[in-house]
Amino acid sequence: MTQSKTDPRILRTRKLIMDSFIELSGKKEFKDITVKDITTEAMINRATFYYHFEDIYDLLDKVLSEVLLINLNVIDFEKSELNEASIIDIFVAVTDFQKALSSRCHRGYDETIARIIREQLEIIFYGMLRKQHTTEEDESLKITAVILSWGVYGASVEWRRNSKELSPEQFIKSAIPFLMSGIEHI
Repeated sequence: MTQSKTDPRILRTRKLIMDSFIELSGKKEFKDITVKDITTEAMINRATFYYHFEDIYDLLDKVLSEVLLINLNVIDFEKSELNEASIIDIFVAVTDFQKALSSRCHRGYDETIARIIREQLEIIFYGMLRKQHTTEEDESLKITAVILSWGVYGASVEWRRNSKELSPEQFIKSAIPFLMSGIEHI
């Protein structure tokens, strides 16, 4: 008998593994966390770990994606339009996610974090654009979503580096008029 990935026992075990990893990431650098550490913390065997995840990098990817999706409250954004309020909310969620990670073991995998943030933002922006511009070419909307995702991610990195005296809301609000009306109005 094979079990589906939505079986409650499978979901519980997967969550247990992810929670154990998150717990360990508060104590150790990522590079120092082993599958053995995770299996010991979760009280499971190695085979169970590998049933759920390809390796520790797959686990990292899935944990970060899930935590980001929770921070972004994706369900709310799927219903939302792309406007000033949604851009501010997305930017604040991304900066909150990055602040939360700064107290964890994120050194050494900034590229993974950046990729996950950009991919999730791209999906969100594409959905919002698709809902508002049903007559536009699909490829144009995808390109716009990519530009927006890189822009919001880049702005969050800039805020984190240099602008902490401004709140994330204040920081992004200064750019909103140009984003919403287009560059030709500068």
